[in-house]
Amino acid sequence: MAGDTRHVLLFGLHVTDDAMYRRYREEMLPFLRKHGGAFGYDFVVTRTLASETDLAINRVFTMSFPERERAAALFSDPGYLAVRRAWFEPSVAAVTRISAFDEPVPDRRAAM
Repeated sequence: MAGDTRHVLLFGLHVTDDAMYRRYREEMLPFLRKHGGAFGYDFVVTRTLASETDLAINRVFTMSFPERERAAALFSDPGYLAVRRAWFEPSVAAVTRISAFDEPVPDRRAAM
């Protein structure tokens, strides 16, 4: 049933400039919301115990969207791409897409 599931992306980054990356997050948020997306979890990681890549990871986060197509629309949005070029690319040395999956929308009341 539509609205009962969401598409989740799990990323690992190697952020090299925290201030520029913070600015990227601020500037890209309107585009994320425009496409129905949101950040779920967000972690600063100091040590990696296991990895399937040689790329360094010091930031791990999730983004969720109502459906996969909305995520694709964000990453091809010209406004988003301009923000990415200006703030993300100079501040991030590596991107690892750890996973992408569909899951039931969590019932936030159940977590309380």
